[in-house]
Amino acid sequence: MAFLRLSSPHAHGPQRTSRVMLWVIVATLPGLAAQTLFFGWGNLINTVFCIALAMATEALILKLRQRPAGFFLRDNTAAVTGLLLGLSLPPFAPWWVCAVAVVVAIILAKQLYGGLGSNPFNPAMVGYALVLISFPVAMTTNWASPTGLSDPETPGLFETLALNFGGDAQVDGYTMATPLDIYKHDISTQLSAQVLEHPAFGEFISRGWEWVNLAFLAGGLVLLGLRIITWHIPVSMLAGLALMSLAFGWDADRYTPLSIHLLSGATMLGAFFVATDPVSAATSHKGKLIYGAGIGVLLYIIRVWGSYPDAIAFAVLLMNFAVPFIDHYTQPRTYGHRRARRVKPSKG
Repeated sequence: MAFLRLSSPHAHGPQRTSRVMLWVIVATLPGLAAQTLFFGWGNLINTVFCIALAMATEALILKLRQRPAGFFLRDNTAAVTGLLLGLSLPPFAPWWVCAVAVVVAIILAKQLYGGLGSNPFNPAMVGYALVLISFPVAMTTNWASPTGLSDPETPGLFETLALNFGGDAQVDGYTMATPLDIYKHDISTQLSAQVLEHPAFGEFISRGWEWVNLAFLAGGLVLLGLRIITWHIPVSMLAGLALMSLAFGWDADRYTPLSIHLLSGATMLGAFFVATDPVSAATSHKGKLIYGAGIGVLLYIIRVWGSYPDAIAFAVLLMNFAVPFIDHYTQPRTYGHRRARRVKPSKG
């Protein structure tokens, strides 16, 4: 049998969407494991529920639109939307808050624009922002305290299921404000050393939260190593946040220090898994740098002078508005040309 011999060069086709999204899901697992270890079963339960509901909602809408549901569900984008919401929502958030966020993300923010590739805004952040504005009490009073700090002890799997789906369960004994929220409000009346004595900060930076952020950072580095994402957005976002913190927040007795900004809240999840959404983010390398830096700057502004201690959703959505403008003015030059050609006006 004669074999066909081919010489170089060989061209590799682009990765399929389903494979890319699958790697994104895998890369979030260290962060989800850290959340479960330090804050109990809540985020894991929310994640499973949100993924299942997101896929069911997308299948229903696709059927109503007379589209092949199986074909579109296999791209795993609905699963990623549900996953990001499950990771972002408070661990003890009532099931109906999760449901509203998922339905809004899939129907309003994705399918009504035409589905994957047509949505101008990050669907998960649209759902998150809507429930944060609509149900502020449920979204700000259901954050779990780190393992070992709550009295009584952190609830187990079945107790957490009862808290999330029971509707009338009491969670006061298990909850605590996030470190960003505690520092922002307490620093107005106390010194930094006094604020850091709060048990939420622990011995390192913020008990449990620093390990969650480092776990998401590790997952993000995996995506960078596999070239699923590029470095431009996460690096420029973190750099923008850092520069703002160093410029305005150098006095820890007035503003939250940089270490807490970087390793508390959803900073690393936002930098590597939310801001890098390929559909709603800028496209060129220069545009990605501007887009990421804008998110970092807005994140600091809203955290420090706004009403919300963590503002990933609002910062990302505001920069989604600016993406068409950024893309228009950061178009790459045509291959072989150093500068844009100017058309001379015709005479006569």
